[in-house]
Amino acid sequence: MIEFIKQTVLPQFGLDCINASISTLGNGHINQTFLVIDGTKKIVLQQINTQVFTQPHQVVSNAARISQHLCAKHQLQEYSLQVIRPVATMAGDLYLDLEEQGFWRAIDYIEHSHTIELVTQTEQAEAAAYAFGHFAAALSDMPSASIDDVIANFLNLPDRIQQLTNAVDCDAFARLNTCQEWAEYALSQTALLTQLAEFERLLPRRICHNDTKINNMLFDKRDMSSMAIIDLDTCMAGYLMYDFGDMVRAFCSPEPEDSTHLAKVYARPEVISAATTAYVRALDGVITPLEKQSLWIGIKAMTLMLGVRFLTDYLKGDGYFAIKYPLHNLDRAKNQLTIYQSLLKQEPQLIKLFD
Repeated sequence: MIEFIKQTVLPQFGLDCINASISTLGNGHINQTFLVIDGTKKIVLQQINTQVFTQPHQVVSNAARISQHLCAKHQLQEYSLQVIRPVATMAGDLYLDLEEQGFWRAIDYIEHSHTIELVTQTEQAEAAAYAFGHFAAALSDMPSASIDDVIANFLNLPDRIQQLTNAVDCDAFARLNTCQEWAEYALSQTALLTQLAEFERLLPRRICHNDTKINNMLFDKRDMSSMAIIDLDTCMAGYLMYDFGDMVRAFCSPEPEDSTHLAKVYARPEVISAATTAYVRALDGVITPLEKQSLWIGIKAMTLMLGVRFLTDYLKGDGYFAIKYPLHNLDRAKNQLTIYQSLLKQEPQLIKLFD
């Protein structure tokens, strides 16, 4: 792969195909990402997974429109974070479509940037939550119809539940016997679907990030301040409750999302409180009272949804999420559903944060 990138991809971006160094970057589940260093020039090069993003041109054009909007906000001093910008090919295109050899794009590399995989301090949750809220606030005046949906029904819990039901019924890889109890539990949570439907009927649709994990916010390694929001691939019209919910889901456990130490997996209330306060503060003047109330539903929905998605992928043979060992997706599913159970146990106390 590295040699192919050097010989075929780098020249298209005007980079030295002999002396440039290439290394893998990040821990994304979907795309392949590389850091390319050519002398003093650094870029992030990605091969977009066209099995997941079947219209990759839309992914690139969405990101470019959002980048332009945020740059304009930055010039008006209404957006304080750095903006990830696309890097054009020598031909002036924002992507390189090599068909069977992959769909490629390049973006800026931000110097001194650093990502973390796990929230270990409430200050980290607070900083990232404020940054994601600030990102959402900056996009609040961008029409939701101005970008394309790149994955249909991406954050549709009823649809995800139906996919799990189908996977259970089919059991194509004879794996149900290893996870039947977890599947039955996930499929029993139908009351949440009714709550979601009630809120979605009343909430405004906004452009959302839709993948607000802690490693999609860049920290400045020099002082751990917030630098930039990255990975705009799933930016689509949606609801703030899902962005917030995915963020808190990713922040709140002291264990990684594939940890098998389930006795240590739980939703930390102090992290949820810090993230909530910071996110709502960043969206002051934008978020409505009903949207604030919906944030709690979003935490539960996104935690359950990711557990369902991991479990479905496991039952269907691991065709979506990259795995490192045969039970990886099952372990991820158990982890997320354990967080979900912890959220339900703490609901009487935590729900007060969203009054």
